[in-house]
Amino acid sequence: MRSQLLKPNTKTLTRPKRRRQRLKSWPITFSPFARSRALALARTLKRHSQNPNSTLPAKEPQPSHSSHRHLDGVDGEDFSKPEHSESSDEDFDGVVQADFSFFDPKPDDFHGVKTLLQTYLDDEEWDLSAFVELILGQTTVGTVVKIEDDEDEGIFALVTALNFYRYREHRCIVALKDFLLHKAHQEKGVADKLKLLLGEQARDVALLVSQRMVNLPPQLLPPLYGALFDEVLWATEDEPTEELRKSFKFKHYIILSKIYVLKNAEQKTKRNNDSEEGIIYLKLEDEIFHKLSSWSFCFPLQSQQLAPHELKNYRPTGLIMAVEADKIPNFRQELASLITET
Repeated sequence: MRSQLLKPNTKTLTRPKRRRQRLKSWPITFSPFARSRALALARTLKRHSQNPNSTLPAKEPQPSHSSHRHLDGVDGEDFSKPEHSESSDEDFDGVVQADFSFFDPKPDDFHGVKTLLQTYLDDEEWDLSAFVELILGQTTVGTVVKIEDDEDEGIFALVTALNFYRYREHRCIVALKDFLLHKAHQEKGVADKLKLLLGEQARDVALLVSQRMVNLPPQLLPPLYGALFDEVLWATEDEPTEELRKSFKFKHYIILSKIYVLKNAEQKTKRNNDSEEGIIYLKLEDEIFHKLSSWSFCFPLQSQQLAPHELKNYRPTGLIMAVEADKIPNFRQELASLITET
């Protein structure tokens, strides 16, 4: 089976009408993280490859702009070549066509969102189901990405922002705050700053939750984050009560993510080995957030993390960042520029 992804239509959201924004993306290859999912979806997506309304011819996958820094573009594996399987009667070359759409979260998205967030707190035992319900209950700010007209309604991406103070009494938020503070307790200077944001300043602080399947077309990222930050702005004006409007006037975002860090980085630096980068970002936008963050710190992950062979010299690592809301316009501009260059 060979099909294509179509270039996204990055239409601006119309305010105040709630949106069901349709986006298309162009061909990319799937990494090992997403390949098994792609194989499972191959038959479901076949109808999209036969779409008579397709506007672009099939293209060969293009290399990532920064292949050593973003996991989406890891070198050395060509997934455009067909792979034979006894369990399938079709060849699949790792390229699929899908018409993606943006949707408001809804209760039916529960299992899909929970799957995306399965290792959000590493191997911590906490009430993930309640956390997902919080996300799905906040419909004015938040977006899920699905395939157009997909009967399975699988979730391919999620982005939202939750006010720490608004949800402070929920056990899942308490557990999440405890997790963050525990990971930061040995970080000199950072722990106190984090404690302040999660405590006295919590009214103005949001947890920015962003999870997606690896190799979701990067062309979807600018409109996806644009939708989030536009909705945050609209919520400060359109929510029905003053309390709710204030709850979206964020001054800081806390971001929890994952990266890959080069093992024995100090020793390699001493040997002047420049063939490998110190950090590989699972999500390319994290590199921008990291650069713009007012502070950040890393911590070792306990759960088992799948990784391509190319990352054998790297260890999976948790990353916590604090980004001032004033930096978001810079983020949006840099993200758009990065995607344009990719």
